[in-house]
Amino acid sequence: MSWSLERDDGTVTEWERSDGYATVRLRERAAGGFVVRLDVMEQAADESAYERVRFDDREAAEARATEWREERELAE
Repeated sequence: MSWSLERDDGTVTEWERSDGYATVRLRERAAGGFVVRLDVMEQAADESAYERVRFDDREAAEARATEWREERELAE
């Protein structure tokens, strides 16, 4: 299943998987740095998960967000 960009407002960038049961969010912290969050609901066909990681720079945060989306793609 593919991912689509659902929000990108300069502070928060969020992707949602086409089944609606998984999201990846990248957020800039007010105190500096970035947080990336993976949320896969219990109803999803794959295993549910919740992970949150902090990064000092946006490039590293974007790389992790991409990894999670690639790891959590499902065959349609």
